[in-house]
Amino acid sequence: MAGQGSGGNVLAALASFFIPGLGQLVQGRVLKAALMFVLAAVLWIVLMGWIVHLWSIVDAALFDPSKQK
Repeated sequence: MAGQGSGGNVLAALASFFIPGLGQLVQGRVLKAALMFVLAAVLWIVLMGWIVHLWSIVDAALFDPSKQK
């Protein structure tokens, strides 16, 4: 992926739109993907999963691999 604003990030954000965490998985961030998926699944039970779902989409769209530790 080229970085923030790249076509890869748009694809990742679209993936997270359908399944929370899928965009992070596409970007190779397995732990973050698992966290997003599980947290969204748990919170959807109490109808608050949309918060994590939106967070997942925005996080995938704004990811910048050059700022990784």
